[in-house]
Amino acid sequence: MLKRLFLYPFAMLLLLLATMVAGQGTKPEDPAGDPFGDELNFDDDLFGDAFDSPETTKEPSWLDGFTVRLSQQLFWQVNNHSVEPIPGLRIPKQADLENNRLGLNFRYQNAFAPGWLLQSTGQARWDWKDDYEYADNNDNIDTEYRINELYLQRSFGQQSLKFGRQTVVWGETVGNSVLDVINHTEFRDFTIIDIEDARLNQWMLVWDVFSTDSQWSSFINLYPEFNPVALSGSPFYANTGYNIGDYKRGSESLFEVGTQWRKSFESSDISFMAAYLYENQLSYDYPSEGYGDALAKNNDFALLGFSANRAIGKLLLNLDLAISLGVLPNQSSFPGMTAQGSSLEIKKDQIGASLGFEYAISSDQSISLGIQANKLIDEREGLVSGQVPVNEGVFGSWLVRYRNALSNGNLVVSSTLQGDLEADSLFVALGVDYSVNDHWAVAGQIISTTANQQTPMVLFDADVRVGVTVTYSF
Repeated sequence: MLKRLFLYPFAMLLLLLATMVAGQGTKPEDPAGDPFGDELNFDDDLFGDAFDSPETTKEPSWLDGFTVRLSQQLFWQVNNHSVEPIPGLRIPKQADLENNRLGLNFRYQNAFAPGWLLQSTGQARWDWKDDYEYADNNDNIDTEYRINELYLQRSFGQQSLKFGRQTVVWGETVGNSVLDVINHTEFRDFTIIDIEDARLNQWMLVWDVFSTDSQWSSFINLYPEFNPVALSGSPFYANTGYNIGDYKRGSESLFEVGTQWRKSFESSDISFMAAYLYENQLSYDYPSEGYGDALAKNNDFALLGFSANRAIGKLLLNLDLAISLGVLPNQSSFPGMTAQGSSLEIKKDQIGASLGFEYAISSDQSISLGIQANKLIDEREGLVSGQVPVNEGVFGSWLVRYRNALSNGNLVVSSTLQGDLEADSLFVALGVDYSVNDHWAVAGQIISTTANQQTPMVLFDADVRVGVTVTYSF
């Protein structure tokens, strides 16, 4: 029923847009993002024309669009201690190396013809001795390849079409929006702590229509995917005693659709959106015997949303609102715990809000705050005796980020603090990134987690992790 309710209006919307944009001719800006972040964005105007070279007649090469990054990463859990997930049960945790891996990331962008753009990003990774994925691979070097982005973009008039693997991000609250639920994520381990790094691309067709002060953006996800299960040995792996595998869709045909209208004013923006989606986190039927295979299942729902921002000098205020119709009530609020999918079959409606701000202290310093709160409507209705939803009352999280660029941007100091609204857990990350030159960079990170018995994060209580990454880019 949800599919029909959302597919028919979506089709009518596409027809309406086609009639609205016929004959208009303003070319949009390239909306493509940079998956490598600021560290590879070199300022070509830094020295003016002091070092300008004379013009050459060299023909451009398709190889010019490549950017490559090679990095070696080490991460340790450094303190011996124990955790107590339930009263009276203490589990010892030993200081140990968790991550020892070499990564090769590439980005390719080629505007090969007027109005055409090809973009691709991908990675290869080798897990060495003492990495948990090395152990999971029977003490052998584990090799992984992945195409992250691979899409073709066609811009014409006031429209843009993108087809291929890509992301769609909704919401204004940075890193903590109730509307940022379209793409699935992978929090593989503590080397990934930001949602921006955890998003995984999916096969989508995205249609953008631009005008002077507004934009329509619609998408069709042709092959919805779900949060992958953490590997054995990962800090996020939950040893339940039974096998938790990926979703087996068989011949089932799944799709997602959504549309967003955005309007810009002098110092603010507002957006309205609607979508038919599948929850990124699978639910599970667990074997009654306590061992064997758990059956992974999907859950579809409808999303209605609103977002707004307001700029006041150096301050940017953000607000996101979401109504989710037909979600499962027992999904874990901690994204890395992918084995904690709901086993309750009863669907609930949920309201959610995110609010926060971004403040530019100076041209080099910035701070941001995001608070997310959710509430199930009629949370206990339909439950039988003994059933208790994990998410009762108001639940959610808060996030604070700080960034300071020093030494002409070559040295960047950052910090992230995150916790839940119930004050059951706290996550603290401190980072330092230093660019030696245009090619070499080194980064260090310290991560601390504290939690009580009321949250799955209790498994990481009193953990302290230290990481270092050396990167060569060309």
